[in-house]
Amino acid sequence: MTGTETSVLREMRWWDIDSVLELERDLFPEDAWSRGMFWSELAHSRGPGATRRYVVAEEDGRIVGYAGLTTSGAESDSDGGGAPAADVQTIAVTRDHWGTGLGSRLLTELLRAATAFECTEVLLECRIDNVRAQKLYERFGFETIGVRRGYYQPGNVDALVMRLTDPSTSVNPANPGNGVQGTETHG
Repeated sequence: MTGTETSVLREMRWWDIDSVLELERDLFPEDAWSRGMFWSELAHSRGPGATRRYVVAEEDGRIVGYAGLTTSGAESDSDGGGAPAADVQTIAVTRDHWGTGLGSRLLTELLRAATAFECTEVLLECRIDNVRAQKLYERFGFETIGVRRGYYQPGNVDALVMRLTDPSTSVNPANPGNGVQGTETHG
């Protein structure tokens, strides 16, 4: 089955940026990330001080999806303990892979990374008109905690702010076959 069995998840590297940008511009034409934004994110994704995790899904030499997460300490105000929080920066899947489970695999990998980073919660923003993504996040236990008015520009589209507490409970460590090829989360 396309997307669930034939796509290989692996660490995103600089040589993937052109393919990722092509997909980014196709799926998010109004608010696509720039080349510099991806370079900046990848610069913080390797080594002992890594605070990012970016992965791609590759099938027959073609990038069919990608996802990224960032972490930072002491953002969580829910526990008062200064534990790090994670923020899903992006998840994208080619249209021909929608409904195949690939988005779930990518999100699972981000939650594994959040767990490895010892994050106690994961936050994200989701376009208010992207019902498909909202349903994915809800299946993983994310709850809406707010709205950011006009967050997505230039279209002035609102974003739902969603939160998952304890990402380790949404990850199935008994299924290691869906892991990512490449370096460990922290280098």
